[in-house]
Amino acid sequence: LDGELNARENLYIYGRYFGLPGAVCAQKADELLAFAALEDKAKSKVDALSGGMKRRLTIARGLINDPRILLLDEPTTGLDPQARHVLWDRLFRLKERGTTLLLTTHYMDEAEQLCDRLIVVDKGRIMAEGTPASLIRQHSSREVLEVRFGSDRNQQIEPQLQGIGDRVEVLPDRVLIYAENGERALERVSERGLEPITSLVRRSSLEDVFLRLTGRSLIE
Repeated sequence: LDGELNARENLYIYGRYFGLPGAVCAQKADELLAFAALEDKAKSKVDALSGGMKRRLTIARGLINDPRILLLDEPTTGLDPQARHVLWDRLFRLKERGTTLLLTTHYMDEAEQLCDRLIVVDKGRIMAEGTPASLIRQHSSREVLEVRFGSDRNQQIEPQLQGIGDRVEVLPDRVLIYAENGERALERVSERGLEPITSLVRRSSLEDVFLRLTGRSLIE
């Protein structure tokens, strides 16, 4: 974004780069400001906008020439939860209008919200592809039980958890039990005389899929 221009001027000038007539640029600038929920910031300089506003303005600018495909590289990185959800709403509206979105993201909830088709890539290799639902069915269970016994006891108790659910994974701070019925898995833990400090039953997510396919070690 051009810091010397206000929000509306950023859209107008960018439209002129594509050879659009001035009147068309002015009309589209107003429409895109409304789409990005930035009407009240039309005359504000870029430096006065928050990070989320700048991100929405950048996407609005990319729409000035009505592209059929929009490429997005980690569009919500660094945004607070409210700003992320506003941006997700705008991107979903673009999908409904027929724009093809191609995006990269490390936020699995973002991929699950926005993507019809996913490709999981690790070190340049395609590890899996499909719809969010199909990847979860293929690489994880329906639910996950998270139990904590204490950092120094999780590894010790792991052998006693074998046979509960489809798979058991020990992490430094908790143990994950992948099962079709998380509540039933928790009952079986109690039946074995084990008393976790905390327990949580949740549905399986794309993050479980991603970590199973790519591992949990940090990749720079």
